[in-house]
Amino acid sequence: MTCTKCIKHEIDATNIPVGRLATRIAVLLRGKNKPTFQPNVDGGDSVIVKNAAKIKFTGRKLEQKDYYRHTMHPGGIKRTPAKKLLAKDPGAVIRLAVKRMLPDNRQRTNLMKRLTIHA
Repeated sequence: MTCTKCIKHEIDATNIPVGRLATRIAVLLRGKNKPTFQPNVDGGDSVIVKNAAKIKFTGRKLEQKDYYRHTMHPGGIKRTPAKKLLAKDPGAVIRLAVKRMLPDNRQRTNLMKRLTIHA
């Protein structure tokens, strides 16, 4: 379902910490900034993120933070350092942060389709 009153928000990610950027995006995608917000209704807007390669990690997170995934085989946990993931695909860092801030239900798939990230 496409929203007829949806707005396209453009966010410049230059020198913004990843978590603060992800919370701002998640609020806009869900529509929590609108007075008509209902948790069971998809009434959010679409978000375009520019300059994703210029996001900022605070502290020593760039060296210490790891992203984990599992291959679904015994002993199949894979670890990717944040520095390597940021160099390979800066949009993936933001996409993972936003995805983990959204509710884990059927709405999340539709919400993530409205997120566009430009490196």
